Parts: sequence; structure tokens; C-alpha cells
Amino acid sequence: MKITLQRGRLETFTSESAVAFHFEGDEKLQRDTAAMDRASGGLISEIIQSGDFKGELYQPSLIYTKETIPAKRILLMGLGKRSDFNVDKWRGGASRAAQFLRDKGVKEFSLCPYLRGERKISLEDFSQGLVEGIYLGLYQFTEFKTEERDKIKEVEQVHLVTPDEKRISHIQKAVDTAEIISKAVYLTRDLVSRPANRKTPSMLAQIAEDVAKNNGLRWKTLNLDEMKKLGMETLLAVAAGSREPATFIILEYKPPTSGLDTVVVIGKAITFDSGGLSLKPSENMDKMKHDMGGGAAAIGIIQAASQLKLPLHLTALIPATENLPSGSAYRPGDILKSLSGKTIEVISTDAEGRLILADALAYAQRFKPKAIIDLATLTGACIIALGENVTGMMGNDDELKARVGRAADRTGEKVWELPLWEEYEEQIKSEIADIKNVGGRPAGTITAGTFLKKFVGEYPWVHLDIAGPVWADKDKPYIPKGATGVGVRLVVQLLREWKGNL
Repeated sequence: MKITLQRGRLETFTSESAVAFHFEGDEKLQRDTAAMDRASGGLISEIIQSGDFKGELYQPSLIYTKETIPAKRILLMGLGKRSDFNVDKWRGGASRAAQFLRDKGVKEFSLCPYLRGERKISLEDFSQGLVEGIYLGLYQFTEFKTEERDKIKEVEQVHLVTPDEKRISHIQKAVDTAEIISKAVYLTRDLVSRPANRKTPSMLAQIAEDVAKNNGLRWKTLNLDEMKKLGMETLLAVAAGSREPATFIILEYKPPTSGLDTVVVIGKAITFDSGGLSLKPSENMDKMKHDMGGGAAAIGIIQAASQLKLPLHLTALIPATENLPSGSAYRPGDILKSLSGKTIEVISTDAEGRLILADALAYAQRFKPKAIIDLATLTGACIIALGENVTGMMGNDDELKARVGRAADRTGEKVWELPLWEEYEEQIKSEIADIKNVGGRPAGTITAGTFLKKFVGEYPWVHLDIAGPVWADKDKPYIPKGATGVGVRLVVQLLREWKGNL
């Protein structure tokens, strides 16, 4: 799909369809909508006055113009009540419009990248939100479809049309940003969507290397001997049940400017999670291919950061392995020594994510970062606590958590903080080791976060449990059913807004 920006007026622009927007309950039409209404001889007013279109949130209505204007059709898209309007609803409106036209077989359409006269949202947020909505809403995972590929409908061209030449450079910058971020989300969604036999740890390492080469990143993958020499016993223990060797992927974006803050992003990448010897139920086990959603997000984040040329030193660490049962698998009751030197009693082999993150968090400290952010599909308990649409957040630094919260408000990727009070540490104390990897059913998400905190040291750190929103079981406004790419837009926004030391 190609998105172009050009000067012009929507009502005089030639396309298969023009897109106009309307607020529910508004008697006055929005400026571009009113211009198209006048040019078309009142076609839009007619359908609103008939009561067939009320402007309810994401309500579509397709109007054939009968050559009254150059566009063959007008898609009128509802934005809901003006008082409830925000960037996320704008993003959703753009997505629903693009999806509606694609499903009608329309390959090319035009629209204004902002609502002229609407000052509640900045020009940059309008333009970026619109393009993100279009891109993210039109995502389809068709990599393994071999039959009837000719029936897959796709939009080929989107024209962004504005009459204001003075604003074009500002809009173009926002459009470019949106495309970079959206393509990083696409990469992440593709990785999460692939089956486990198409993204083994070694395959994931190769994909990361390709991303590094294409974006001027430094990269390294630690092999088994290197991990053994370092003392990454917890990562290697999780990998012991699989024939596929574990990998520890290191990607580094380092601009030539000196004195930049260092941020480390860590992504859990269990490319398939059977639970190990603490075997999961067979129902829904096929979905355990997405237990590498954090690692996929980390790759997407560093790709976007490099393309945006952010003034930061960013390192992505991705511990990658399968978690399978076999005669060589690690066992409940085993005691492991982590890279940090702490010993861990294994209560459940299905609490493996925190084990591989323990080694990654300890490794991150050698970069002396200003912040560590880890993303992980860590606990089913987080879904029970917060549902499927919210990321659980825990951390040891209030300012870093506040920054994550502000980024979440901008991107619409909801986060909710859970506490890490000292009382929870009692649940993960071991009688025969320093710590155990499960603290029982109560506060399961929090005790997992408490476990991770033990391996962070004194560095500012935030943990994002994305177990709920990593996968959508039904379509959402700009998130089609399937892999969501959650975490990419959130963390990239955090990094874009970075303002020095915490």
C-alpha cells in the first residue's frame, strides 16, 4: 500500500471513494464534509436528514455520487459524540473506513488527514493517528495462504488531501513517523502469528540479524557455549527439553552522538510453550506460539527507534527458547543458579518466562542503563486480573512508570499498575534456595513481578505483562483478530518522549 500526501480539495479530487466524517448529534457538518455536501448537491445532508445515518461511533454509510463530484463514492464514517472524541477514536474511525472500503473491493481512496476546524487534537496527532489507523486496520496475515490468493482484497493507494500548503511539511513528518511505527507493528504481528515451526529460536535469531543489517544495528547472538560460560543456567535449563538450541539475541542501536542515555528493552521469547513437565492442558495449546510476543515487540521497537533516528542508545535483549517436556527437560524441584548468582528453586516448569528473564535482566546491567523495560506474556493471572485488553505494569521507579502511563494515554495501549509491596516477597521465599519461581495462586502476576525485581539491581525498571492484549480473539477497531503487536507503539512513544535522566 502506498500513501501519498498532496495539496488539493477533497471535493474536487478524483478517486474511487472519498471519506468524510460526522459527529453524532451535530447539526453542523464538519468543514470538509460540508464542502463535499455542497459540491454533491446535498447528498450527505439528505442521508443524515432521512435518519439512515446518525454518526454513531464507526457507523458507515456509502453514498454513490453519480458524477456530482470526481470521487465515485463518498464513505461517511461516524465518529460518535464530539464530547467523547479523542485520538484513539480518530485512529479507529480511519481504520474502520479503510476496512469497509477494502471489503467492498475499493483499491484506492482519498481523505483529509485531519478534521479542519477541530482544535481538540494537534495536527501532528491527527495525521499520525489517521495513518496508523489505516495501516493497522488493514493488516492481514496471509503468509501461508496458498489457495484463492486472488480473492484476498487489498487497498493499493491512499491519497491524503489538504488545501493548506503551509501544513504539508508538518503533516508529512507525522505520516512518515506513522508509517515507520506501523511497519514495526506489522513485523511484530507477523512474528507472533507464525507457527512455532516457522520461528524457532535459531530462525528468530536470523530474523533479528536481518533487521539489524537492514537498519544499521549492531547484533550478536550468544551460542550455547557462550551462555554456559557466562552462567545463564536458568535460560539453558528451560531450553534443555527441546532439540532446538536456545539463543540470546542482542541488538544495539547506537547513534554517533556521545553522552546519550542508554535504555535496555528486554523481550521474552518462548517460541513455543508446552509448560514443560508441568504440562499445560491441550485445549488452546496451539496459541502458545504467541509466548514470544515480548521478544517480537523488542525487535519491532528497535527497528522503529533506528528508523526514527531517536537520540538514545537502545539495546534489545531477547532470550529465546522452546519449553518442551523430554527426558532431558528440567524438573519441578530442581535448583538453578542464575547469571546474577542467585539460586532458584523450580516449583513449576510452566513458570519459565521469569527464569529466562532473570538471566536477561542480570545481563542488562552491564550496559549501565538509565532504564530497563521488559515485555513478556508472563502470566495468565494478569488476564484474570485485568482482562484481555490491558497490560499489567510493575516497576521500581515512579517516574519511569509515570512516563509509561503518559505514553499509554497517547497510544491507546492501556496499562494498569500493580503493586510490588514487600509482603509479596514472603510468597516466593524458598526453604532450600534463595528464591522460588512460583508463589502460589494468590497475586500470581504480582509475585511474578516480585521475582523479576530480584534480578534488576538498583536500575530503574518497568515490567509489562502483555499476556492479555498480545492476541485478539475478535476484531477491534484497528486491531484485526489475531496478533496485535502490543507494546511496540507504547514503548516507541515512551522513547520518543524521553527527556534525559529519571
